[in-house]
Amino acid sequence: MPVILMSNQRDAPCQDIMPEIISDLKRGIQIATNAGVPEPNIIIDPGIGFGKSLEQNLEIIRRLAELKSLDKPILLGSSRKSMIGLVLDLPIDQRLEGTAATVAIGIANGADMVRVHDVEAMVRVCRVSDAIIRRRTASD
Repeated sequence: MPVILMSNQRDAPCQDIMPEIISDLKRGIQIATNAGVPEPNIIIDPGIGFGKSLEQNLEIIRRLAELKSLDKPILLGSSRKSMIGLVLDLPIDQRLEGTAATVAIGIANGADMVRVHDVEAMVRVCRVSDAIIRRRTASD
């Protein structure tokens, strides 16, 4: 059974967010493996929106590839997040294009999985992104 480990920086302000996230996820991976979770079952999530500022959330997506150092699949959960609302000044139900941008850029920067609300539209974004970045098409 897969386990998703998410980084949460609540009550832990930091200057450089990525080393903090990587350290947090390393601790989580160690706890999970010590508890008997098989390594191949661990998925990591940088925790977009959980205790992070707008600037930190944008930086995480820009620097997502740094999480590849942990050698785990990366899940990105940016769908409809408040950071998109802040950038676009839009309510939650009008964040489709912003979500699409975070998904496409997330895939380009190493996301292996995404958690989304608007599944049909985001499947299309993922397919095109995968075709460009990973040279995968619907026939693969």
